[in-house]
Amino acid sequence: MKKHYRRNFDEIAEIVADTGRFFEQQGIDGSLRMKVDLSVEELFVNMITYNTETDRDIQLEMRPIEGGVEVSLTDFDVERFDPTLIRQVDVEAPLSERTPGGLGLYLVLKMADSIHYEYHDRISKITFRNIVAAGTAAENV
Repeated sequence: MKKHYRRNFDEIAEIVADTGRFFEQQGIDGSLRMKVDLSVEELFVNMITYNTETDRDIQLEMRPIEGGVEVSLTDFDVERFDPTLIRQVDVEAPLSERTPGGLGLYLVLKMADSIHYEYHDRISKITFRNIVAAGTAAENV
């Protein structure tokens, strides 16, 4: 699946619906849906929020892989921002000692089985994979 979405928070509902259809059509294990939906939403929201120098649509691609799914979000005509280089978030620290921001990307990095960032000619692409762990597939639960 490859589709473009407007830079608008209202698009999230459509993205989630498209993800659901894709999982069903491709027979991808439903136990991965929450991780994929949360990761896509967080990355999409960050692109809209922080890449304000463009009005170009954001491209979402999903493809089935063995045991799971690979997802890419591509943002066009933007500055470089590598989410894999974000600072660590101390989730054990009291709220009063935490610096706001970064928790969403921290969660994406924790939920993804792999994550890769590419940047070339003002095109920013984030690709992550989620794979069902052995013994946790829906048919094994």
